[in-house]
Amino acid sequence: MKLFYNVAGALAVLLGILGLFLPLLPTTPFLLLASWCFARGSDRLHRWLLSHRVFGEYLRNFEAGRGIPLKAKILATTMLWGSLMLAMPRFDSPAIPAVLVLTGACVSVYLWRFLPTLRLDRSAQR
Repeated sequence: MKLFYNVAGALAVLLGILGLFLPLLPTTPFLLLASWCFARGSDRLHRWLLSHRVFGEYLRNFEAGRGIPLKAKILATTMLWGSLMLAMPRFDSPAIPAVLVLTGACVSVYLWRFLPTLRLDRSAQR
């Protein structure tokens, strides 16, 4: 079972990295999935991901229940809806844009209503 979690985690990391460059592929959910998988499959890989210089701090804050910074929420929401707005006119059927709007609305509600906003300590930044 550990092998399954490690393979799934590695695949999720790869998809998360691709999401940095492909506008309709999200990064954060894949990295959260990778962290979850590695926590069950390999302490070493989980520690590596949590100590990663780019992703580590966000993942540690999320796993500790502290949330994500306001700036990240704004960027995620802007990128999400920008990508959805670019994608919607490309479909002839109204069903697909409706699903995209529903998905975007659900993600936005989760992000703003249920995911805590990390409050940064201004004195620690100086």
